[in-house]
Amino acid sequence: MRIGFIVNDVATEKAGFTTIRLAQNAVNMGHTAWLIGVGDLTYDPDDTVAARATSVPGQKYKTHTSFFADLQGKKAIRERIKVDDLDVLMLRNVPSDDYLSRPWATGVAVEFARLATRRGVVVVNDPTGLAKASSKMYFQLFPEEVRPRTVITRDNQEIKDFVHEQGGTAVLKPLQGSGGASVFLVRPDDEPNLNQMIDAVSRDGFVIAQEYLPAAEQGDKRLFLMNGRPFRVKGRYACFRRVRAGGDMRSNIHAGGTKAAAEVTAVDLEIAEIVRPKLVPAGMFLVGLDIVGDKLMEINVFSPGGLGSAQEFEKINFSRYVLEALDRKVRYMQFYGRNFDNVDMCTL
Repeated sequence: MRIGFIVNDVATEKAGFTTIRLAQNAVNMGHTAWLIGVGDLTYDPDDTVAARATSVPGQKYKTHTSFFADLQGKKAIRERIKVDDLDVLMLRNVPSDDYLSRPWATGVAVEFARLATRRGVVVVNDPTGLAKASSKMYFQLFPEEVRPRTVITRDNQEIKDFVHEQGGTAVLKPLQGSGGASVFLVRPDDEPNLNQMIDAVSRDGFVIAQEYLPAAEQGDKRLFLMNGRPFRVKGRYACFRRVRAGGDMRSNIHAGGTKAAAEVTAVDLEIAEIVRPKLVPAGMFLVGLDIVGDKLMEINVFSPGGLGSAQEFEKINFSRYVLEALDRKVRYMQFYGRNFDNVDMCTL
């Protein structure tokens, strides 16, 4: 299998990223793996998609860190490849990370990927589905039963009214952005500073004001779905828990949170079942659900990370099973002469 991973920028990848683990496992399983930055893509005059891509010289790597060292080192293989000749293209870039510094990069990967599907490349997650999920507004399309009460606006008074309706306690965060940046927990004592908080969040666009879930004090769970179902191997779910650091309300690992083992409950599985009918028709192959209590805080369809954390606690190499699922899709496509609807293939 020839597989490409589109990332924001190959130079800014890190050894522990899920994408690096997936690429390492692909190589160890005998596949050819290429990493491609968004800015490395090209549309050629012959109506094909190409890219300046990076691969590794080795065939087996004991650790993802040794794989990463070769990928970023002098021995790395750098070639111009035809993306249309790949079997699988995995979209692992996060558009919101480029929202401020490289706005040109936010939507272009899905456009190039959509062209690749015309040549029978299996693109996951489906680029058309991802284009529709390009902001946190996408979350509001899911049933009210699984999400906190929310208002999205740039009007200061509407935000204040919502906070007061919630008893003075609410979460404020930007509509665009990721990683816990500019996220505030407003408490009743913060009334004198509410205007400043709103100004800080609204500086870059719309504000999400959201019901505060007390269960968030214990952090959240990241539960992976694959092919529309909870990702489970040998009775163990690809899931882990993220716990806050001290008084910081953010549980994101790079915002200072810590990791712990997670128990997948009947409530978690019910949430997954409720969102499944919307994720499957959109071609969402690999998804991360962030669950707090009996509610979803976020549905991660762009480059969900944390498979390594789930592996750490469950002792299952989940990345390998992702690659096996993709390899099955490639074989299906070969049976049909690479002529099969990409959306259907994503979750088959």
